[in-house]
This record gives sequence, structure tokens and C-alpha cells, in this order.
Amino acid sequence: MSYESLSGRTAVVTGAASGIGEAVALQLAAEGARVALLARRADRLDALVDKVRADGGQALAVAADVTDDASVTAARDRIHEAFGAVDLVVNNAGVMLPGPVEEGRIEEWRRMLDTNVTGVLRVIRAFSADLVAAAAAGRTADLVNVSSVAAHLSFPNYTVYGATKAAVTHLSQSLRTEFGPRDVRVTNIEPGLTDTELKTFVRDPELSGQLAGMFEEIGALSAAEVADVVAYVASRPRHVNLRQVMVLPTRQA
Repeated sequence: MSYESLSGRTAVVTGAASGIGEAVALQLAAEGARVALLARRADRLDALVDKVRADGGQALAVAADVTDDASVTAARDRIHEAFGAVDLVVNNAGVMLPGPVEEGRIEEWRRMLDTNVTGVLRVIRAFSADLVAAAAAGRTADLVNVSSVAAHLSFPNYTVYGATKAAVTHLSQSLRTEFGPRDVRVTNIEPGLTDTELKTFVRDPELSGQLAGMFEEIGALSAAEVADVVAYVASRPRHVNLRQVMVLPTRQA
């Protein structure tokens, strides 16, 4: 299959301060894309920009919170000012806060829903016009949503997190009916066990121990390995949409 260079493309990556988002930003920049980095931790973004530029790439740090409407709008305006319109959006920002449903941790549920679901929608709202315009002009346009295998596989105490990721997976599927006819590709990527900062959100000692046991027994993907998948789907010919990609460690069922 032929390959399309990412050189000349302009990407937005959310959750870029660490983990999969950071790795995606580095991969896209290494392949020639200009990359706008969105996350809350400005210091981490600045360090990542320095790294990209040291390797000859182009990057822009934009401190933003996907749970805040005004913050996302301001981020879009800042990106347009610096880079112009974008043609590749990677919705990666997310939080994982496991716990038994009967404990009723409503604030944690709200945080996951607002980040993992509504945050994705805010970013889509901010950049969908860019994607549609790029496709109408004959360029490749991609919306990549990072979901999780938890959208399909049930894990005790991860019920609400899994529900948010199932929402992202279904959202991606439905968006294809709106964007696909206008030549905007929508890809849903569902990583399995991956070594990122998400595991640090697990503060319950028992759940943390269970997760550590899974990492030891199964092994994990690296963030860079997931980033490689993102770059791969974005580099296919513009009429080819890898709509759904589940990527797992070989030992994960």
C-alpha cells in the first residue's frame, strides 16, 4: 500500500504533556507535521516543544483544559494564529479513576465524563470546520479518537471509565456518517494495557496492586508503539480510512 507523507500537515494533539499524547506529538513531528500540543501542564509542554525543535521539527505549546469551553476556544484561536487551519486532530486527553460503583464517587464520574466524552466533543467542535475545509480543498483530513479496549471488555471497578470509552467508540462510529461523505476520515483507536501515567490515577491500594499484577503478567505496550499506529493511519492514501484499530499486548486476551 502506498504511503502519504505527513510533511506539510498541521496536527493538534490533546493530552500531549505525557504518555500517548506526548509520543504521538513526537512521532508526527518526526514525520514532518507541524504539531500543536494541548494539555494543562504548560511546563511539560514547553519541554516537549524544545525536544521537537531540537530534532528539527515544528511545535507549539498551548496550555488548555478540554473540560473548559473558553479554554478550548482560546486554544483553537492561538493555533490558527500561529499555524493556520489544521487537518489532523488527535483526541487523546483522558482520565481513568476506577472505583466500585456502589461507592458513588460522583465527582470522579463527572471528571471522567467531562474529560473523556465532553472534552472530545469540545475539541471536535473547535476544529471540525478546519477538517471539512481541508477535505473540500482536496487535502487529507483526519480525526483520530483514542478510546480503549475497556469500551468492549469489562473490568471490575472500571465500569464508569469503560462507559466513557464506549461512548467515544460509538461517537467515532456515528461521526463517520457525518464526516465520511465529506472526505474527512474518522479513526477510533483502542489501546490495550499501555504504560502511561493513567495508572498513577489509581489511588486505591488494592486496585493499584491488581493493575500492577496485570502489567507484570501481561506486559504492556509503550506509548510510542501506540503513537506509531496513529501515524500509520494518518499516512494512508486519503480515500483509505482505517476506521477501527484495536492494539493489544500479545498476551492480553
